[in-house]
Amino acid sequence: TNQFMSGGSLKMSAKSISTQGDGKTFEQLRQECLQKKKLFEDPDFPACDSSLYYSQSVPINFEWKRPGELCENPEFIVGGADRTDICQGALGDCWLLAAIASLTLHKETLARVVPNDQGFDRSYAGIFHFQFWQHNRWLDVVVDDRLPAVRNRLVLLHSASNNEFWSALLEKAYAKLNGSYESLKGGSTLEAMEDFTGGVGETYETKSAPTDLFNIMKKAYDRGSMMGCSIDITSSAESEAQTASGLVKGHAYSITGLEEVNCRGKKVKLIRIRNPWGQVEWNGAWSDESREWNVIDSSEKKRILQNSMDDGEFWMEFEDFKANYDKIEICNLTPDSLTDDTKRKWEVNMFEGNWIRGSTAGGCRNFIDTFWTNPQFKLILKHADDNNDKLHATYNEDHLGKDFFRYNGSKARSKTYINVREISERFTLPPGNYLLVPTTFQPHDEADFLIRIFSEKAMLFISYDTDRSGKMSSYELRIALKAAGMHLNTKLLQLLGLRFADENYDIDFDDYLTCIVRLENMFRVFQALDKSKTGQVNMNILQV
Repeated sequence: TNQFMSGGSLKMSAKSISTQGDGKTFEQLRQECLQKKKLFEDPDFPACDSSLYYSQSVPINFEWKRPGELCENPEFIVGGADRTDICQGALGDCWLLAAIASLTLHKETLARVVPNDQGFDRSYAGIFHFQFWQHNRWLDVVVDDRLPAVRNRLVLLHSASNNEFWSALLEKAYAKLNGSYESLKGGSTLEAMEDFTGGVGETYETKSAPTDLFNIMKKAYDRGSMMGCSIDITSSAESEAQTASGLVKGHAYSITGLEEVNCRGKKVKLIRIRNPWGQVEWNGAWSDESREWNVIDSSEKKRILQNSMDDGEFWMEFEDFKANYDKIEICNLTPDSLTDDTKRKWEVNMFEGNWIRGSTAGGCRNFIDTFWTNPQFKLILKHADDNNDKLHATYNEDHLGKDFFRYNGSKARSKTYINVREISERFTLPPGNYLLVPTTFQPHDEADFLIRIFSEKAMLFISYDTDRSGKMSSYELRIALKAAGMHLNTKLLQLLGLRFADENYDIDFDDYLTCIVRLENMFRVFQALDKSKTGQVNMNILQV
């Protein structure tokens, strides 16, 4: 069975959640401003230095200006939002701009992120909103339209048209979501794409990619996937260094098209790439003014080039692309494989959990004494059906302990631990019983996590957490209480661990006895209640 596992969720709710501190929605705030005849000023992201930089003083003397102070007739979107509206400013957020450029190629997705119920018409009140997908939900982020400027010109993200402001306001909303503009210096194009779509991310290394990489990328493009690419650097000194061929190392580009053309009796594969700087382009074969365009059909040339200019976008032959670029990032709107022509109806199952210090934060397999305390999800792949195995799950209250992991290796696993927000992998597994164990690298690292499992068949799927070790630490609490005849769910165990464990995650004997006595007293109270109440309480305590 082909299972796709990822650290987020593709589920797209039609309703978004307001992130404003007072809980008010965009429309409520706009109507308040219109009634008061006052332009909105965002108290959650004020026009001050701390919204720009958090680690240093502001290096430039910025002024916060509204669009009406920068031009005579400001517009939210001029002639439709497209990739030429994205020109990088003084902030090192090319990764974000590459994702925005890809977003403009997908109008339905763009309309979700950039709602069209706003502008500079009669409903203008100095307030705008944008929607981003994070932590399995759509968030509605409100901003005022005061933007950082120097000498009445925008110095961060801006449009090529000086009276168009949707892209600058989108950058401000994303900066607010992340805490400040400075937080956008350096990041992942793939993560931004996921924030715009709730999609599933995959990466390819061009030097070790499948032989049909062009077909994979063409299929992704045709399915509406968003794509980006970059050139690796070997040291910080190479960051954004320009090569003789006009490419920039350590810089995020967006992929905006793929074509095949007839050239002197053979098919040539081409790829279109955009530099978010809005300038600095490839100067090799198939660049804007190269002679290669003169040997193909004129109508095909016109269709593909579309009045090409020095705007940061250029074409390359695909083999040149593979030779010069190192990494490709693809954000798929569905988990369908890009390596075959089968379109499947995917079942999505999502599970939330957390790593709690002293309880479920066991770290990787290097730390065998605590690894087995990590949360566990038990899977059973049953018989084959229509050439696909069915995925089922059963519940077993006995948790697998340290000895199991000591003598049993992984059947499949994600790649090397890396400091990224989300990982995703495809696994093809034969029928059998499996245990999915999400972990951090180091033990005792606390965090919440989200697991998405995309499968071809519907599941019944039950999860449980395991909390055992071989000594009297907080990790052993489950097994110690079980030996005393007490069966508690993970949430209660986590609370007890936080209450009784010391800074080394140990529980001394006196505190353990205190815990036992309090639990026994609690159970006696439950037993004194009538049967209907007892049944409800016991169900809540024992449910895992």
